Amino acid sequence: MMMNDMKTSRPEPGWNPTSPEVKRNQRAAYDAMRLRCPVAYSELMGWSLFRHEDVMRVLFDHKTFSSAVSQHLSVPSGMDQPEHTEYRRIIEPYFSAKRMEAFEPICRGIATKLAHDLNVRREVEFMTDAALPFAVQVQCAFLGWPAALQEPLLRWTRKNHEATLAQDRKAMSEIALEFEAIIDDLLETRLQADATPESDLTAALMHEKVWGRPLSNEELASILRNWTVGEIGTISASVGILTHYLAEHTGLQKQLRAQPNLLPNAIEEILRIFGPLVSNRRITTCPVEICGRKIAAGERITLMWISANRDERVFEEPDSFRFDRDPSKNLLWGAGIHVCPGAPLAKLEMKVFMEELLAHTQDIVTIPETSPALAAYPASGFTTLPLRIQ
Repeated sequence: MMMNDMKTSRPEPGWNPTSPEVKRNQRAAYDAMRLRCPVAYSELMGWSLFRHEDVMRVLFDHKTFSSAVSQHLSVPSGMDQPEHTEYRRIIEPYFSAKRMEAFEPICRGIATKLAHDLNVRREVEFMTDAALPFAVQVQCAFLGWPAALQEPLLRWTRKNHEATLAQDRKAMSEIALEFEAIIDDLLETRLQADATPESDLTAALMHEKVWGRPLSNEELASILRNWTVGEIGTISASVGILTHYLAEHTGLQKQLRAQPNLLPNAIEEILRIFGPLVSNRRITTCPVEICGRKIAAGERITLMWISANRDERVFEEPDSFRFDRDPSKNLLWGAGIHVCPGAPLAKLEMKVFMEELLAHTQDIVTIPETSPALAAYPASGFTTLPLRIQ
């Protein structure tokens, strides 16, 4: 037998996630894939699932689809049971209703200042002038980190996206180590200052225990890295998406100014239409068949959040904004045991930001002579978003 015949054959790629067409408009490309080839292979993503039904199947079948996909420790999102349950136990209380209530005034203060500054400037590049500053400022405020870390965190987030897109394993490892160094310095500072759990969230994490022992620095860095990447990337993308949508749909903008109590539902529906998160990963633990495609054990599975949340089989006229959607179908926060633990914080931040933005402005419109630039995988939303604020 020839050596080549003994090698495991790879599927023929059914699409290219980094093609010019996909980069130009992710949503349109994923919509097309969902209809044309709902389970498609690519070298970058492995097997991508575009249908809501298939994504839900993976989310609730933890034995067949493992979350342990990363080369680096990922607490708790990259863990299976029982490890996931143990780490999730100590993480969830940090996003309790009591903590959210205590953080709201701080979050609102940040949002109020940014909204006021936007109104003064009139014409803005929203991502640079508001979305990214808000995301990094609230992240540092929530974790009790110094303002001096804001710019390094933004640089680190950009580098992390670039390395992920390029699948540069060496760069990804170096970036992970760079973040661990940042965390090591923060932890050392807190140890020297005798920071207490009552006064400092990061110090509180240092006092947590799993399996009867304290968290290691590597575990602490992993938890904080997941919070940071999720917070800065998702919140900045989300507030950009929300503000752009209202700028283009002035009737809804007017309605929300008059009825701000509708904001939570409006936020969920807008972000269903134009998802801030592109995808998530799993790996098969045994051979499986999905939508007629036979997939071997040890294969990468990519859950396409944006596509699943626009599946016409679940969401009638998926591009249409509707207040009467079934919220249990919306996968904005995931589902199953890995549903986003930080959802209460993200919901609070987006609601507060939009409340303050609408309260401190009279009108938000796009600028006819300029066009926003859409973000490409692994990011979503906009890289630039010129707006006129009145």
